[in-house]
Amino acid sequence: MADNIGSQTPPHIALFPSAGMGHLTPFLRIASMLLSKNCMVTLFTAHPTVSATESTYTSLFLSTHPQLKHINYQITPSHHSNSSTDDPFFLQFAAISRHAHLLHPLLSSASPSFSAIFSDFSLASSITQFAADLAIPNYIVSTTSVRFFSLMAYLPILTSEPAKLSSSSFEVNIPGLTPLSISSIPPPFFDPNHLFTAHIVSNAPAFSEAKGIIINTFDWFEPETLAAVNSGRALSNLPPILPIGPLEPYELSKDQFQSLPWLDNQPEESVVYVSFGSRTAMSKDQIRELADGLERNGCRFLWVIKSSKVDKEDNQELEDLLGSSFLERTQNKGIVVKGWVNQQEILAHPATGGFINHCGWNSVMEAASRGVPLLAWPQHGDQRVNAEVVENAGLGIWARDWGWGVERLVKGEEIERKIGELMKNEKLRDRARKVGEEARKARGTGGSSNKVLMGVIEVLNL
Repeated sequence: MADNIGSQTPPHIALFPSAGMGHLTPFLRIASMLLSKNCMVTLFTAHPTVSATESTYTSLFLSTHPQLKHINYQITPSHHSNSSTDDPFFLQFAAISRHAHLLHPLLSSASPSFSAIFSDFSLASSITQFAADLAIPNYIVSTTSVRFFSLMAYLPILTSEPAKLSSSSFEVNIPGLTPLSISSIPPPFFDPNHLFTAHIVSNAPAFSEAKGIIINTFDWFEPETLAAVNSGRALSNLPPILPIGPLEPYELSKDQFQSLPWLDNQPEESVVYVSFGSRTAMSKDQIRELADGLERNGCRFLWVIKSSKVDKEDNQELEDLLGSSFLERTQNKGIVVKGWVNQQEILAHPATGGFINHCGWNSVMEAASRGVPLLAWPQHGDQRVNAEVVENAGLGIWARDWGWGVERLVKGEEIERKIGELMKNEKLRDRARKVGEEARKARGTGGSSNKVLMGVIEVLNL
């Protein structure tokens, strides 16, 4: 039953996601939640997308949410010949920002007019200007943990004072927060000229202009950081952090995913689910070592493989990546999948007992909402900071000495041992179940996250 927000004209909210499924997914979930609360929602998406999956999922979402308005705006993709990075998603961030001027007339001509804008943090500086011109409240949506968002908010100060962000230091100090290990800082942040670093530094000052920062997390999961920021002890220039997670999944028809009846035939909590998200591609050597670790351990496994960052280019066959003999030897123990799966459904399945993952924030919150213990294997970006949050909350374990994804080749024997720790540690399983219980409370009726979301909607109704 949708919450009743009154008989007056419902709020009309504009959603502006950025590039990649990691940024699109939370916006689609927020759209679904707002629609269920009787809000009007218009989704703005840049075209062309980097990945085919973004286009596919936007279309599927629209087909199952016909009340959603959708506006596609054309951009000219960036090229990396004159850039500090060849990462297609970083380049798309820059391209979307470069075309932000297209959004002003779309916002000003809307009928009914917009009550609020929810915009990706990577568009903060552009959208903040338009929102001020049009007198529309702008809420920034963070697609990462509160802890990493705090690092991004402080990054202009860190890059302006090189001594504070030096690879020879042991830790990075943000006043009012627990120090961050220097090894958890994404390598691009040490180069102020890197496209990703420069993009965040240019957007971070606009964070303070927002009405609030909407984050897919919950009070119980990141209590210290939330309390420090929202009390003004840390980053006192920021507006309120508004935790509304874990974001609820939206319904899509079953035939949009690969069917996995194999899971139905496995014992309870016996399967380790292995997935590194929508934009992490491991080297062929690392894929082979991971295969060796799974086989050595002998556990049941469901492994989703990616061999390239961009799905349009992912055309290697499983036999080429793993060797046909591995697939034959493990056919009674595991299943290997290429392509998109319904991760929420897999994590909710009684047979799933553990999750080997990169610690992308959407995956972390999905595991938290189901209470599935996680083995953190960060690959890039915010993921080492997120792994620390996961460990502190009791949701999982983190193999710190494995480094960033490309730093070293983690051998099969090491992976075998860590899988054993993940799947056989009853204390870890109990702690993860507790996280799941707290997550369900937070987003349930009367829960902390539900109250925050309803509070935002009530403000927009005034």
